[in-house]
Amino acid sequence: MYSEKVIDHFSNPRNVGEIENPSGVGTVGNAKCGDIMRIYLDIDEQEVIRGCKFKTFGCGAAIATSSMATELVIGKTVQEAMEVTNQAVMEALDGLPPVKVHCSLLAEEAIHAALWDYSQKNHVLIEGLEEPKNELT
Repeated sequence: MYSEKVIDHFSNPRNVGEIENPSGVGTVGNAKCGDIMRIYLDIDEQEVIRGCKFKTFGCGAAIATSSMATELVIGKTVQEAMEVTNQAVMEALDGLPPVKVHCSLLAEEAIHAALWDYSQKNHVLIEGLEEPKNELT
């Protein structure tokens, strides 16, 4: 059973689309279920995320977690965005069924992949950030 917030974010996803000339882009996927997430970041000179959009191919939970993840990182610094975990995404959505927890993991991985892209392009060190292992190119 999905929470009302999951249904709302699936039915009315926020921040869908692409950012032209993004500061960072991360694309991740899950081979078992076929979900693919791409997160676009627009980061200003003070390292604050002023915009975040997503494109997701997948189930309703994948779309909902992508939508919520974008909401959670907008307005945060890149370092604060590192604290947006899959647990934070699930809590913001009032939970996910156990078989859909992997969608929240993909959302966290997509944020980290986009931050990694930003850090590589701008030669910026983001504490705790590691090179993505699940990134699709």
